[in-house]
Amino acid sequence: MSHGPFRRTPYRELAACALGTLGVLGLLGCSKAGPQGPAAPEVYVADVVQRDVPVYLELVGQTKGSQDVEIRARVEGYLESMNFTEGTYVSKGTLLYQIDPKPFEATLAAAKANLATARARLDKTNNDVARYRPLVAQQAVSRQELDNAVSAQEAATAMVDAAKAAVDQATLDLGYTRITSPLDGLVGTTQVKAGNLVGRGESTLLTTVSAMDPILFRAGISEAEYLRLAKEIVETGRRTGPEAEIELLLADGTVFPYKGRIDSIERAVDPTTGTLAVQFKFPNPDHLLRPGQYGRARFVVQTKKGALLVPQRAVQELQNLYSVAVVSADNKVAFRNVKVGPRVDGLWVIDEGLKPGERVIVEGLQKVREGAAVSPKPVPATSSQPVAAEPAGKAE
Repeated sequence: MSHGPFRRTPYRELAACALGTLGVLGLLGCSKAGPQGPAAPEVYVADVVQRDVPVYLELVGQTKGSQDVEIRARVEGYLESMNFTEGTYVSKGTLLYQIDPKPFEATLAAAKANLATARARLDKTNNDVARYRPLVAQQAVSRQELDNAVSAQEAATAMVDAAKAAVDQATLDLGYTRITSPLDGLVGTTQVKAGNLVGRGESTLLTTVSAMDPILFRAGISEAEYLRLAKEIVETGRRTGPEAEIELLLADGTVFPYKGRIDSIERAVDPTTGTLAVQFKFPNPDHLLRPGQYGRARFVVQTKKGALLVPQRAVQELQNLYSVAVVSADNKVAFRNVKVGPRVDGLWVIDEGLKPGERVIVEGLQKVREGAAVSPKPVPATSSQPVAAEPAGKAE
């Protein structure tokens, strides 16, 4: 069958129209929108705040009793009883130990008998001297006999004195068999038990009693920190004296409710540790603190006027270099090196590199780069009350 022109024309025209339509649609689609760039990353920012900041010095140390008395056996004997509960509070005069007193009672009885004998001899010599004196005047006895009687009298007097001393010593030894607490305080664990022989050749350590109120806290300030503080005192004329209030931070992070005072400062720096010992005294009426607890004594050494602060999370550290990401007014990021000071309750003092009112990135630092645009959002304000501010390094 032959195909005439009137049968081929419609198909070709339809194909041409379809191709033309697709081309027009493609051009229209290209002309509606070009490729869009990524959205600006969302970050959280905080303002650089300015306020006066107290700078604290923190010293790590350990508590000790205001009196730590070692209880020792002063006489030799067998321990008859232990009369206290270890780790409890005892009053002055409380019986702690009893050493078997029977040998000492016998010694005391013998000493008293010797004293009675010596006194009898002294009485006899006194009578002899009294009788011989008028007889010598009458020449009824010789002078030699009187002299012998006087010598015997002096010897008897010395024997009485020696016998008295023996009685006193025996009385003391018998008293030492009752071992009592010399003060009000906390008694430690016992080093010996009933039945042990104590005091042989040495004064055996039995236990220790510590006075708990007040309690002492002993710490060491490093030589470098001491020099820094001493220079500041010279420059400012400010002195931290015994009247300064000292806070004590306990091992669980809480602050001891009673303020302390400086009790004493060691004369010289310890050459083995390079520290200067400082001792503080704290009231301890509730006996919360016990000897041997660790903590940190904290006190204000200076106040930084108009200090600039940013959240600690905004500061990046790399090889002792510190930097922050600052967001400009047009929301562009600029990384800036800063010089940091002490830390204050989640904030960091910035000594150099920032100005009041600038914004720094706190969260989202990993998503930004230098000069990039960001979408900033504010973070909740940090507490305005400083809990602690210490110099760049803590003294230990």
